Amino acid sequence: MKGNDKISNTRPRRGPGSGLGPMIMPTEKPKDFKGTLKRLLGYLKPFKYHLFVVVITSILGTGFSVVSPKIMGKITTELFSGTIQRLHGLSESTIDFGYILNILLTLCGLYILSALFNYIQQVIMATVAQKTVYNMRSDVSKKLSKLPLKFYDTHTHGEILSRITNDIDNISNTLQQSITQLISSIITLIGIIVMMLTISPIMTLILLVTLPLYAIVTKNIAKKSQKYFSEQQKSLGKLNGHIEEMYTGHRIVKAFSLEEKSKKYFDEINNQLYNAGWKADFISGVIMPLMNFVNNIGYVIISVVGGLLATKGAINIGDIQAFIQYSRQFTHPIIQTANIANIIQSTIASSERVFELLDETEEIPDSENGKSITKPLGNVVFEDVKFAYKQDEPLIEAMNINVSAGQTIAIVGPTGAGKTTLVNLLMRFYEIDGGTITIDGVNIKDMTREHLRSVFGMVLQDTWLFKGTIKENIGYGRKDASDDEIISVAKAARADYFIRTLPDGYDTILTEEASNISQGQKQLLTIARALLADPAILILDEATSSVDTRTEVHIQKAMNLLMKGRTSFVIAHRLSTIKDADLILVMNDGNIIEKGNHQELLAHQGFYAELYNSQFTGKNIIASGA
Repeated sequence: MKGNDKISNTRPRRGPGSGLGPMIMPTEKPKDFKGTLKRLLGYLKPFKYHLFVVVITSILGTGFSVVSPKIMGKITTELFSGTIQRLHGLSESTIDFGYILNILLTLCGLYILSALFNYIQQVIMATVAQKTVYNMRSDVSKKLSKLPLKFYDTHTHGEILSRITNDIDNISNTLQQSITQLISSIITLIGIIVMMLTISPIMTLILLVTLPLYAIVTKNIAKKSQKYFSEQQKSLGKLNGHIEEMYTGHRIVKAFSLEEKSKKYFDEINNQLYNAGWKADFISGVIMPLMNFVNNIGYVIISVVGGLLATKGAINIGDIQAFIQYSRQFTHPIIQTANIANIIQSTIASSERVFELLDETEEIPDSENGKSITKPLGNVVFEDVKFAYKQDEPLIEAMNINVSAGQTIAIVGPTGAGKTTLVNLLMRFYEIDGGTITIDGVNIKDMTREHLRSVFGMVLQDTWLFKGTIKENIGYGRKDASDDEIISVAKAARADYFIRTLPDGYDTILTEEASNISQGQKQLLTIARALLADPAILILDEATSSVDTRTEVHIQKAMNLLMKGRTSFVIAHRLSTIKDADLILVMNDGNIIEKGNHQELLAHQGFYAELYNSQFTGKNIIASGA
């Protein structure tokens, strides 16, 4: 075992050669390195004593490993001296094998101690790293629950998931491995320089003179390969995006016979990736041979100078051997430190992305003494409500609605009219900019969000069911529901029959996105879930728009049962489904432009009548064409 052999255990990272080559992959640079580093260190502050122990064990473990070549050199000196004396005819001269055995035992002891301290260091650092990212994940989880819907509307799921998985994993890996390697590399470098100076200041100076050559080689080659690594990353991003898009929409691709076009585009990007990757790896791969060449030049010079000094008796032959070992190891901690510096820069960039998430504006805090409605009836009043997604672009101005308990309110209008926005304001997914919204006379801002949303039940066009049993999915509507209650609401929602035809009945496990049941069956389950919750107010977003006519009849009957005796807000796309609504609100550009029941609005011959007639005229044209 030579010197500090443990420094070759660097975890795999993209880089040339054997892993000891410089890290020249381009990394994302943080906007505020110092500020982010300071904040990251704040997460490590509770573990300052653990980190102190890590530094001490690293010094001891690395120190024992660093001194071993010089101790090993004493064996070489003893063997060389005894052999030379015998060659000169000194018959009484013997090699002291007892002395050599003691040195070997000492070396074994040092290696064992070095391994022990390194083990302790790794265990402690692993604990610190995992506890740190545990705290960070906990903070992120709490933050996500406090962020408004606006945040999720303006950030993709992939971006959010990347921050809470990839970025935090990057921080975890760096804390667990790179930090200890950085400490060890610095200590190893200092230790090697000290040991070389104790052996020969002249040879140490010669070795240090070769350092600028390493810097010149690395800088010039890294500069050339940098652009190819950047191209490689861009091409890889394009390739991943294309693959994801093609696999997600493979049915559409096949339906329009665009397989060949897709393959052609894939081949183009793949070739770009190949060319950029090949050039980047080739150029960066040249670094190690060149650095070994520089290292060998230094090795030859040191060997010659060391030999000359040995002939003059200025240095022992064993010390030359030890110095050569140190010189061979000298560049390793330098290169590793450069690699880790780049990794840390990437980690700080990841930390910055996580902290940006933690710094997002939260929802307005709930009132400390939040009011509650003991027995909600469902009276809803919008009074002079104002709202804008962007400050200078108002969407809703002075909206006034008065809904009595048990009424069915239909909301109709073209896409972007503000129908869903109205519901989001009602449930406080967005905060109003002016006016008031009350439920049974209580301002919704005076209630906690949890209590407010417990008053509502939702059945949306886009069903949401999680991976689990059908029983668990229906039971999501109320935590304390019994099996009998779940079956009862399933029967009421006309879902019991199809559930019992499944292999495991209510214990059938739904796959991700519930792809093992039909769209209509999904809707029936969400209706059953809403029935179980027994809300005072319902929000229905055209749950029948994506099913066949026969299934629509079943869902409509289940929805009618669900709506019975409850205040219901129905976002309608098919106007034929809302003929019996107590009040129809016609929205356009964020404003209610008409209101009344079906017959009144038709007689008015306004916007609603135009929408209604256009739907049925379109159907008649299609029917006659068929």
